[in-house]
Amino acid sequence: MKGVNKVKDGRPHIVDSIKAGEIQLVYTTVDETRTAIADSRHIRTAALANRITYYTTMAGAEAATEALKHQTGLAVISVQEMHAELA
Repeated sequence: MKGVNKVKDGRPHIVDSIKAGEIQLVYTTVDETRTAIADSRHIRTAALANRITYYTTMAGAEAATEALKHQTGLAVISVQEMHAELA
């Protein structure tokens, strides 16, 4: 696996890789500096524009990882269907 530059480290960087279709899933966290916050915004915007799933917290990343371990036999239902089943 090749490394990907942070936005602040110059091109080609993660946003370029997202736009090129080289990235399928993004986990991004921010250390609260202005540069990191701006870079994170660019990453999230590119992910949304390219229909890439992204997570912005470690808790979200961990939950997604656990969910992927148990994805066989799952069905997608609406919230209304779920409430009807619980009633």
